[in-house]
Amino acid sequence: MSAIPSPSSGPAPSADAAASPLPPVSAIRLLLCDDHAVVRAGLRALLASTDGIEVVGEAGSGEEALAMADRLRPDVVLMDLQLGEGMDGVTATRRLVSGDPPAPRVLVLTMFDTDADITRAIEAGATGYLLKAERPEELFAAIRNAASGRTALSAPVADRVLARMRSPRPALSERERDILRHLARGVGNREIARTLFISEATVKTHLGRIYGKLGVETRAGAVAVATERRLLP
Repeated sequence: MSAIPSPSSGPAPSADAAASPLPPVSAIRLLLCDDHAVVRAGLRALLASTDGIEVVGEAGSGEEALAMADRLRPDVVLMDLQLGEGMDGVTATRRLVSGDPPAPRVLVLTMFDTDADITRAIEAGATGYLLKAERPEELFAAIRNAASGRTALSAPVADRVLARMRSPRPALSERERDILRHLARGVGNREIARTLFISEATVKTHLGRIYGKLGVETRAGAVAVATERRLLP
């Protein structure tokens, strides 16, 4: 009977080959955009304390972020919304994500958590929205999620998004919308009445209904809520 060949025929792998390390995973390339140098320095120092994230540049304005992103090709841009004079963070986000591929992911990091700010940033193409009060671990996780294309939202921001989805917009009549548009321009009751060919008493009646539907008590409050809920053109 012939011998059965061994299944492990051939030279055995050397110990050096078996123990060779896996190729290193490349770090996430991150660009910081904030108009405060102290904030950027703090973020850079914080991010240096974790593995897998490399800060490749710092921008102090939206315009600078666009130029640096084009040159440095980061994976993620950590973007503030308020950038002083010039281009704001929402406009910079829109420009970044619509640029030549591969476009970076944009993760908003801001102090502002109003519905209007959140909506504008997400509609501009931001992958995530984080508040500056977050713990470092949450920031690190959000950057990694953003680099992978996953949505990253602070818990308070996620709560606001869900609450807004669950509560429909107040149903304003066309006349109430007309009056609200005039309020946003700072027009008084008498001028509104004259423009719309109605009496001042009718304007006041409509204002009372608008306040009730928006849950406010003042003209300024009505304009603020209407802007936040995108009820104005």
